Amino acid sequence: MVSYFSELESNGLLKKTKPPSLVSLCLGLVGKHLEDIIEDLAAIARRRRLLNDDVIISLADSSWETLDISVSDVSDLGLGKVMEACKSLRAVDISRCDKITTAGYSELVQNCHSLETLRCGGSPRSDYTARRCSGIFKPKLNDVDGESWEELDTTEIANGAESLVWIVWQNIDKDSLEILCTECPCITVNPKPSPFGLREAAVPREALPNITLDDPVVKDIDPSTWAVCGFTRKAVSPSLSLAEMSVAEKFRLAFVERDTRLAPKRAKNARQHQRRAEKEWMMMNTRAKALALASQVSKTLHSRN
Repeated sequence: MVSYFSELESNGLLKKTKPPSLVSLCLGLVGKHLEDIIEDLAAIARRRRLLNDDVIISLADSSWETLDISVSDVSDLGLGKVMEACKSLRAVDISRCDKITTAGYSELVQNCHSLETLRCGGSPRSDYTARRCSGIFKPKLNDVDGESWEELDTTEIANGAESLVWIVWQNIDKDSLEILCTECPCITVNPKPSPFGLREAAVPREALPNITLDDPVVKDIDPSTWAVCGFTRKAVSPSLSLAEMSVAEKFRLAFVERDTRLAPKRAKNARQHQRRAEKEWMMMNTRAKALALASQVSKTLHSRN
């Protein structure tokens, strides 16, 4: 039997075929169920620090109701394209997205007519951008006299964040909080449910503090899937902790911190070195001595006159 198959193979009648690689099998399985796992891919890409404009634009799906692009490289361009594809977004997390500017905030508020929850701030750059956008959230009234907010019809409110109800901004400054509370009465900033659970039904999960919007999407996935980039899953994580950073990032931050701390000392040493060098040059150079003496004499004569 073996010789028979060997003869067929030698005559070209029986071809050897290699089994498909594991990568090919995985890609085939992913491709077959791609529509069902797009949101999972976006969540994993964000955790692996791979989420940028190209990735989020290619993955955006019209069925999405929540969007979590926090701590990513997504910019105004990517955010705008996602809004064009996803018309039913109710909650968006753009916290710690340092590439999103005031233009991105404005476009988000104006074009997402179902947006109820916005999570923002979280890093120095994002906090700065959010502070500049406080005016974007203010409702602008169309010639309404003597009406209370409760009696206004939505058609009488132009621009502004028409549907926005909740803003989660963990590091909000006092001035911005006062502006939003005073001039945006329909918006609640950093809502806190009752400790007895009386308001749990009133405040949606997306607006609760210290939650991650896309956690339910990947709750059944082993966190080691994205551990290669140093991400450690935490239930409560308002900002990046050391445990969530890669070793390279820890070294980079340590170097930046040390460099910042030593910068004033280096500047002082440089100034002292320059003064010492100038003094030594004047002591050794006859012409420099003459110029220095002449300058002193000139100043003395000038002061007497």
